[in-house]
Amino acid sequence: MSEQSTFPDLRGPWEDAEQRIQDAHKAVQELKSYLKQQNEQVISEKERLEIQKRAQIEKERIQRSQTDKNKLKQNFEALQSQIGTQNGGYAFEEWFYQLLNFCEIQSKRSYISNGRQIDGSLTHEGTTYLLELKFTKSLSGAQEIDSLKAKVSKMADNTMGIMMSISGYTKVAIEEASGSKTTLIIMDTSHLYLFFSGVMSFQEIISRIRRHASQTGQAYLPVSEYYN
Repeated sequence: MSEQSTFPDLRGPWEDAEQRIQDAHKAVQELKSYLKQQNEQVISEKERLEIQKRAQIEKERIQRSQTDKNKLKQNFEALQSQIGTQNGGYAFEEWFYQLLNFCEIQSKRSYISNGRQIDGSLTHEGTTYLLELKFTKSLSGAQEIDSLKAKVSKMADNTMGIMMSISGYTKVAIEEASGSKTTLIIMDTSHLYLFFSGVMSFQEIISRIRRHASQTGQAYLPVSEYYN
């Protein structure tokens, strides 16, 4: 009936035939309006259910992500008793690549280049970073910084280096890593715990230190200064 536009049955000898036809047209229009409204409500309900479904999926994804991040943190802390040992170093390297996989950061595991051992690399925002992972009890010094600098200098222009030193750095090491044209950014345990806290993603942490290095020439950015 909602598609009907003519009403031959209403045409006849009745005095009010025209009025009847007008009333019929009006009824059809009202029916069309009602059906349209009902259809919109159905679509709206479908959209609402779809939004709820997507929200639930995202909630579950976040919960899984948080569970996986907590597991990463637990595994990292379980390694602390092995700091300074060869096996601990290997285990930390394996753990670090689990971290990169969790963060969906493109990476390459350790390899030999030009006779030099490279702990691996990661690529972030179009830049490839050679990795140097230090799982030692002592602070990393200028010698370790110079070694990474030398490795980076053998690579393409768009290559930089990231050093992750669990025990931190000497003052001289930080000065050696820094400079107006520094190719390094250096990190320590505090940056890992910033990631664990959920305040920033690991990608955001890398970007923040890189920006700081570009603006100041300083390769190290303490977590306490992230929002200054």
